Amino acid sequence: MAEGETVKPAEKTAPGGVWTTLVRYASLVKISHTIFGLPFTLAAGILAHRAAVHEGLGDGVGMTALKLVWIVVAFTGARTTAMGFNRIVDRKIDAANPRTATRELPAGAISLRAAVALTSLAALVFIGAAAALGPVALALSPLCLVVICGYSLFKRFSWAAHLILGVALSLGPAGAWVAVTGGLDGFAIPGVMMVAVATWVAGFDVIYSLQDHDYDAEVGLHSIPVAFGVRGALWFSALLHVVTAAALVALQLLAGLGVAHIVGAVAVVAILIYEHWIVRPDDLSRIDKAFFDLNGWISIAYFAAMMIDVLVLA
Repeated sequence: MAEGETVKPAEKTAPGGVWTTLVRYASLVKISHTIFGLPFTLAAGILAHRAAVHEGLGDGVGMTALKLVWIVVAFTGARTTAMGFNRIVDRKIDAANPRTATRELPAGAISLRAAVALTSLAALVFIGAAAALGPVALALSPLCLVVICGYSLFKRFSWAAHLILGVALSLGPAGAWVAVTGGLDGFAIPGVMMVAVATWVAGFDVIYSLQDHDYDAEVGLHSIPVAFGVRGALWFSALLHVVTAAALVALQLLAGLGVAHIVGAVAVVAILIYEHWIVRPDDLSRIDKAFFDLNGWISIAYFAAMMIDVLVLA
């Protein structure tokens, strides 16, 4: 080594075995948060199955075990891609924010190269699963990737990032419909469900982002809480969830669903009301409960109601 030459330090990652590494990868992409979107995606698949079998959409076969597997693989691949991309492009923001500085990339638990590899692999898995689900799903897959990754960049210039996140999650029901029916015929039904999912997700993401209100305002990041204040953000979230309730009512009527779906929709609305009750402008201490616990129950309750309504009672 020449005199005065310096060695660039290698990127460090915390040591660990295979299981530890898998746990870190799962934490990086918040695999547990799959509970939010996947049940609604499968609920749309149930409606698509009914439409295929009773209305002859697509091949008339409807959902099969193989299609179900590919739908789950596609959803998981898409979601992993979106979360991985988000963590990669936000790594410097996360490092500077005390609340997020312990995330895997800023903390060095996972290297940037490994995160890029995981995200790229997930994108390929998603495209491969889309190809297995048919030509329409494959043709739409690049657009889906643009949407689900694009939302991560919106906070840099627009408070509408929450809405883009909602749209990204709402692509799940649309994808399930296309996967089961093979096309876009009868798309009004999943379209209404997309509205319900998009406004539900955007609404609870607004609540979640209240944790970073002060930091975002300080560094110039955009969000609904920064744009409208804490109280205004809670009102904005509530209005979004009113649209969620209206969309569920519209789906009930449009799809001709029965009493089980009514019970499920009422349960969703009741949980949303409770969520807004426990998070108040002068008390944000229960945001985590509102974000994960309550919204997890919403997705599970709704899927159970749809399954009972369409597959059992019908």
